[in-house]
Amino acid sequence: MENPRTNLAASLRRLREARGLTQAELAEKAGMSRVGYRKVELGESSPRSRTLLELAGALGVSLGALLRPAPQLSHVRFRSRKRLNSREHVLAQVTDWLSNFSQLEEVLGDRRPFELASLTSRGDAVDAAPVALARAARVALDLDGVEPIRDICGLLDSAGVKVCAINIATDGFFGLSVASEDGGPAVVVNTWERIAVERWIFTAAHELGHLLLHRDAYDAADGGERVGEEKEADSFAAHFLLPEGAFNKEWAASAGMGFVDRVLRLKRMFRVSYQTVLYRLSENPSYGSQVWPRFQAQFSRQYGRTLQKRDEPDGLQADAFRAATERAAEEPDSLSPSDFTEDRLRLLVRRAIERDVITLARGAEVLGVGVGEMRTLASTWVE
Repeated sequence: MENPRTNLAASLRRLREARGLTQAELAEKAGMSRVGYRKVELGESSPRSRTLLELAGALGVSLGALLRPAPQLSHVRFRSRKRLNSREHVLAQVTDWLSNFSQLEEVLGDRRPFELASLTSRGDAVDAAPVALARAARVALDLDGVEPIRDICGLLDSAGVKVCAINIATDGFFGLSVASEDGGPAVVVNTWERIAVERWIFTAAHELGHLLLHRDAYDAADGGERVGEEKEADSFAAHFLLPEGAFNKEWAASAGMGFVDRVLRLKRMFRVSYQTVLYRLSENPSYGSQVWPRFQAQFSRQYGRTLQKRDEPDGLQADAFRAATERAAEEPDSLSPSDFTEDRLRLLVRRAIERDVITLARGAEVLGVGVGEMRTLASTWVE
């Protein structure tokens, strides 16, 4: 039997953490003492009705959203090489997001079919090898053999794949995916500011690879990594983002440049990480696995520094976006957070509000913003 006090405690912790608030900060916003709030979040006390309304307002959600238990996902592929303390929190966030997204699709009659569903078959008609599947996916999405992917979110959305960007302060989690049985297909990408935008894009393609290659591996209870499946998804993503014909052509065309400059040129041209370019080169026997230390050594000689784990040369990270406006103007092929946004959910919210299907407050709840911010956003809508 459900315990309302336990449901409230779990919702408070989840919503508070999703907004980056400490217990003291939320208590202050709701007009409570820190000790009093702490008891509520621990499930040790039940607040009065007025306090519940203040808490809901401070979190920018409806009272119903605060009190109802989050639905549980079961068909999820969420694996990591190291244990994540935030796993439960991530799944709860994704569950809320997917539930809200699916509800809006239903009330607006705007559910999109999964255009790549036929590629999940392992029959004779489709070669399930990652490289061949990446090629087939590009064809199905009307991408020619040389076209860079300029808008990964828009592309996936047009194919019926929901895309969710969440901010989790860890590089131990890049993303996950949700199967159709739980309201997907959907890919979730960690857009933490210390993870390069190029990595966000690769993660979206990587999770698409899992959706197509490993449909039998979607079990929320299984958190262990399967190295073979990860390598297959990496291969799919690398060839999906960097198609073979275009890659070979542009690599040959840049033969007069130094090795590092050639890698960075292709990275900018195809909007991928330098590591994706190196991965593709490593498949060529002329380079092999030695391509990695070779690049690092030559980069160090050329730039006088060694690339660290999180470094992405010629790329923008979220916390540098506004400050790097002038630099971005000089480097039109560099990436910014605006290259990775989820637009369709905002569009559904706008349509639902304008048709009076949902309230402004409900729209704020769905988008995870305050009512004031939602009101400001609505005031900017133009045809």
